[in-house]
Amino acid sequence: MSTDTNVSRQRSCRNISPNQSFRKKGWPTIALFILIGVTSMVNCKRADQSSGSIPEVKVAEVDTATLDVYGEYEGNIRASQSVEVTARVEGVLEKMLFKEGSYVTKGQTLFVIDPKLYQARVERSQAQLDRAKALLDKAQRDLNRIRPLFNQKAASQLDLDNAEAAVECAEADVEICKVDLLESKITLGYTRVVAPISGYISERMVDVGALVGPGGRSLLATIVRSDTVLVDFQMTSLEYLKSKDRSVNIMCEDGSECLDKLPSYVNITLADGREYPYKGLVDFADPVVDTKTGTFTVRAEMPNPDGLLLPGENTKVKVLHDILKGAMTVPAVAVRGEGSDRYVLVVSSDGTVEKRKVSVGETVGKRIVVSDGLKVGEKVAIDKFDLLSNGIAVNPVSNSKKAGRPQ
Repeated sequence: MSTDTNVSRQRSCRNISPNQSFRKKGWPTIALFILIGVTSMVNCKRADQSSGSIPEVKVAEVDTATLDVYGEYEGNIRASQSVEVTARVEGVLEKMLFKEGSYVTKGQTLFVIDPKLYQARVERSQAQLDRAKALLDKAQRDLNRIRPLFNQKAASQLDLDNAEAAVECAEADVEICKVDLLESKITLGYTRVVAPISGYISERMVDVGALVGPGGRSLLATIVRSDTVLVDFQMTSLEYLKSKDRSVNIMCEDGSECLDKLPSYVNITLADGREYPYKGLVDFADPVVDTKTGTFTVRAEMPNPDGLLLPGENTKVKVLHDILKGAMTVPAVAVRGEGSDRYVLVVSSDGTVEKRKVSVGETVGKRIVVSDGLKVGEKVAIDKFDLLSNGIAVNPVSNSKKAGRPQ
């Protein structure tokens, strides 16, 4: 009887698959491990709660500072003066007396046009002047002879009138010849093309030996004055008014306007992102607003003694709109929310967190102006916001950075 039972059990075991065996033995084991893990997590959490550990949170103190409020714009640099060097007379270009791209001074000779034709015209005008002077001398001598004869009634009134008219005509001819000679000399001077301003000159537009002037190419080169450059950018009328009000509202200690002591209030950025070391002032604002964009062009004059600014470059422009003295500020990261619903998490001296609504103003750098809702000296949380809520206890860690006036 027992032998048959054993054989039956062996056959039954052979018919059981591995999957069936795992279902019978594996799942209970996995469930046991899961239960042990959950129990451990619950125990750890209870242990943490029982030990009374609280999170460390960095806090910053509400402080006051003098802040410079800037507006940022996209600007374009152009030369303060750009002059085309042209050939004013026609002729063959004989010489080029400068190095392309170099600095030239006002009055420096740049090109020489063949002067032979114009020199000949000067000599002809000189000869015509000499002839007119000779005729004037003869007319004057004739008048000097006829006048005594007229007084002696040996010459008629007609003879005297003709002699006087001849002198006057000769004098007029002399003046005409003088003007012709002056014109010829001026035209001859145009064969030496000089720099109209001091600045950096472009490459030549024509080669030596080419015909230039009215019958040929007139543009020879371009000179740009770059020791001072102009920066154009677009500003709204409201932003301009802010900047303008800032200029007239700064007062000296005695109450008078300190326009001569105002800081330069235009900064720009170089191509590599560095701030340009010199500052400038707005010297022009277009009186007409573009109806499509609602902006108008504003121009600032910037010194460029080192030649770092090149005409045609794009740059970022910062314009000082206002100076906030004694403004109450906090790190911008401390302010949460959107729109008008802004709040901060104030940490009291005993470490309790209070969610408090605030009114904010300008954001300057990494700090934001708070106009209402805080007091100087209070501390606000600046990290771990996801762990904080109203009434929770935290361990505040002071942030060492203080508010200051941006440079």
